[in-house]
Amino acid sequence: MSDWNQRSTPALTVLAEDHHAWFAGRTRAILKYLDAELGPQPAGQTRRVLDIGSGAGNMAHHLAHYGHVIGLDYVSRPLAVAQARALDVCQGAGDGLPFADNSFDLVALLDTVEHIPDEFGVFAECRRVLKPGGKVIVTVPAFMWLWSYNDEINAHQRRYTAPELRQKLEISGLRVTRLSYNNFFLFPLIAGLRLLRPEKPELASPHLTQDEEVYQVEMEPIPEPANSILHGVGWLEAELLQWVELPVGVSVICIAEKP
Repeated sequence: MSDWNQRSTPALTVLAEDHHAWFAGRTRAILKYLDAELGPQPAGQTRRVLDIGSGAGNMAHHLAHYGHVIGLDYVSRPLAVAQARALDVCQGAGDGLPFADNSFDLVALLDTVEHIPDEFGVFAECRRVLKPGGKVIVTVPAFMWLWSYNDEINAHQRRYTAPELRQKLEISGLRVTRLSYNNFFLFPLIAGLRLLRPEKPELASPHLTQDEEVYQVEMEPIPEPANSILHGVGWLEAELLQWVELPVGVSVICIAEKP
């Protein structure tokens, strides 16, 4: 199932990841939040968007609706893939951004800050480089009790609750405007699988290999018709996120603003 051309914010292009239900569901939620809080880039204006932890640029074609996207990643391997895709990227650390103060309209931290030991350093840097009124969108994994081997091979430092993420962003001088759990409908299934999962499943990770061709963690494929069914579930949840805060989920999604 592929319905990217039917959304209010259509994709400029479609990558293989866009067909995977987990990536697609997360992207729909992100775009619903950004459409509500920011809207598409106005004609005649040039917004600047910073994608921290951009990897190979898998979200650049979606974030490009909101402005010119600059990707930044600490690891060089995915940046080579992004450059081959003709994306504007550079190497650097999220807690020491190589950009001037007040220089971005939007910062994206999409499943990134949980990898970085100094989370407050990252949030402070986001605030520094944002223009007044600029937005940061954050997605993170939820609940430490869901910790699994998948977190370990991805070098995660932590998982979050929604109140914890709100508190840490506000301590960093950012005002939370939207906050919810995500993957609400899948929570019972995923929580059950996480608790029953073997210690070390066969998952690929750039943290476990020196293969230069590996640039991101491989998501486990979802067979049909399950993948299409989960696309529908993700679509329904994204629609709900326009109106309500979901009480539980496998992830947390948030938008905060620089006052």
